[in-house]
Amino acid sequence: ADASRLRPHVLLSQENTQIRELQRENRELWVSLEEHQDALELIMSKYRQQMLQLLQGRKGEDAEPVLEAHQANSLEIENQIDRICEMGEVMRKAIQVDDDQFFKVQEKLAQLELENKELRELLSISKESFEVVKEDLPD
Repeated sequence: ADASRLRPHVLLSQENTQIRELQRENRELWVSLEEHQDALELIMSKYRQQMLQLLQGRKGEDAEPVLEAHQANSLEIENQIDRICEMGEVMRKAIQVDDDQFFKVQEKLAQLELENKELRELLSISKESFEVVKEDLPD
């Protein structure tokens, strides 16, 4: 069907459905992102524990290269966690925009429904008065 011929409320309900789908998908992505962050944090803490045990079993000079490697790895993983947190923030903002958009659409739909109701009432009044005028006319 030609989109321009569809009634506004049909278009809006399609838009509503799309928005709801996006919101659902965003929430799922958000949950998986948080799980991912938790997993990374867990990996980091286990890694730190292992490094600590490894370092405790070595003499000072032996520990130096291990410590350097640990710091480099640690930094890399923390950068990844930061990036994931940034992505999460972007997604949180996107969800907020979606919610705002959804409410705007809902508001527009309510306005159109009200207008539709008023127009139907006007139309029925005008039909009634037309009938009255017709009845008063001589045959």
